[in-house]
Amino acid sequence: MVEYYFRHPSYNFYPVVGVTWRQAHDFCLWRSDRVNELALIQRGYINANAVKNLQGLGQENFNTKAYLMGEYQATPDKKARTKANPLKNANGTPRTTVTFEDGILLPSYRLPTEAEWEYAALGYIGQNPMPSSKDKVHGEELIANKQVYSWSNNVNGLREERHGSWQGTFMANFKRGAGDNMGVAGGLNDNAVYTAPVTSFFPNAFGLYNMSGNVSEWVFDVYRPMSGQDVDDAAPFRGNKFETVALDKDGKADRDSLGRIKMRYVTDSESKNRRNYQKGDVINYLDGDSTIAGISYGYGYTTLISNKSRVIKGGSWNDRAYWLSPGTRRFLEEDQANSTVGFRCAMDRVGSPAGNGRQTGINYKTRRQNTRKQ
Repeated sequence: MVEYYFRHPSYNFYPVVGVTWRQAHDFCLWRSDRVNELALIQRGYINANAVKNLQGLGQENFNTKAYLMGEYQATPDKKARTKANPLKNANGTPRTTVTFEDGILLPSYRLPTEAEWEYAALGYIGQNPMPSSKDKVHGEELIANKQVYSWSNNVNGLREERHGSWQGTFMANFKRGAGDNMGVAGGLNDNAVYTAPVTSFFPNAFGLYNMSGNVSEWVFDVYRPMSGQDVDDAAPFRGNKFETVALDKDGKADRDSLGRIKMRYVTDSESKNRRNYQKGDVINYLDGDSTIAGISYGYGYTTLISNKSRVIKGGSWNDRAYWLSPGTRRFLEEDQANSTVGFRCAMDRVGSPAGNGRQTGINYKTRRQNTRKQ
């Protein structure tokens, strides 16, 4: 199955498995550059015929950061030099180089943080009535309901259609019992021995498929047992090793063999006077598990947790129902892979977090104020 799964077209729409956290992370970087490169080609800011066949020449490879820093010299298409180009220089001539402020380039793809993944998996929007100008109803915060599975439509974990016609059907791909991955002929429980296509089963309220079951998924965070107690702020994340552009002796940025801008880690001395972080590497800093100075995990002797342990979420085709709950969490070393672990990409949202066409915050209609005549 290892050879067939990755090569045969029958599995084109099945989730990827057998990739390390590092490979998943690097795929997100690759995807970011390919999507932005295509956006520039479609708008004429890069000539498609000028995109070279790499043949090992990594520095000819488009990289978003290198392009924005002027280290990647793109050949623009003819239409970028015409009046139809909406981008203009100060003198009114067409501008052929795009900046991030133009709103054409997308933020980078990445793995979701554990908090983002769990938020997306629970999909509480399905239990939350949206604000309506007609009935003046505002959504209620129902996180206290403690939903069990991602497909739930109520706190009991049920998603029945009229007259309960969905009752008794499997809502996810998982292992019902010891070795019971699919059931028996004539009575298949979830119709999948191993993985199932990515649009199998019922999506959650956000429209996301298989947030419970099918394959577990890598998330961005470094694993710590106490994360649930340690983090209580907006967008919590453990795994920061802050980087900055590596400049040469002439103060110029350089690119690596893949065409990406070379980066280096920020030192503690550079960050000690900062207010948002005081150490360059905070993976193992104030993690809540180490209350005594100098304590260590003792990886390989007393624990399997290390600074390379990454969180996996969601449960898989080979897991019991317990692991399908969005709140459960396990870990695997970032350089290890498994036939039950895959991933999905995320991206920072720019603009309103409430969605397209929705404004941030609560906006009240302007009322005409009474004026007093003098």
